[in-house]
Amino acid sequence: MKDEILQTALKQFLKYGIRKMSIKKLVSPLGISTKTVYKYFKNKEELLEAVLQLHYTQQYQLLENHSADQNVVSLIIDIWYMAIEGEFSVNNKFFYDLHYYYPELEKKSETAIGHKIWRKIRQIVQKGIKEGLFRKDINPEVAMEGVAVLYGAVARKREFKRFRLSSFEIFMNTIVLFLRGLCTRKGIKELDRHLKTLKPFGGNRSDR
Repeated sequence: MKDEILQTALKQFLKYGIRKMSIKKLVSPLGISTKTVYKYFKNKEELLEAVLQLHYTQQYQLLENHSADQNVVSLIIDIWYMAIEGEFSVNNKFFYDLHYYYPELEKKSETAIGHKIWRKIRQIVQKGIKEGLFRKDINPEVAMEGVAVLYGAVARKREFKRFRLSSFEIFMNTIVLFLRGLCTRKGIKELDRHLKTLKPFGGNRSDR
């Protein structure tokens, strides 16, 4: 039951945001009482902490599952493509509430699993450098931090809202262009080949 509560809570938090998600909204789709929830979690904040751990763990598992034999350039593109695409099922209030009302919990949760995610991404970039797909003069950690900043602006802060474009179009004109700059000629060929396989997602960010 605890796992079921967590999975449902994750969906509800992402749908309503944190401040507007109540225990009542959680128990409704589960068909259980609030007492059942409090049997496993002392309060909403403890539940949220467990939900965040689940969220980041699932992200890491997705990264692990996609890193087997895939070309590193297409893999890096897919990592950020899936991240941006995933934001469309998330109410922007979730990240706003987390950042402004639960900053310590946000930092704690990201630190718990975030270093594993970043270590994996750095390894992928370093592999790409060895294979001649990424330039030798780049710093993998700094480069991926640059992509992360763009990601936050596109997906969470809506810095590009005024352009009235879909997130896919913004993704292609920001993150993809940034990643292209990291590639060698060989890497660019792989990147262009993979881009032809991507399908547009989402709608206009100005509507959210």
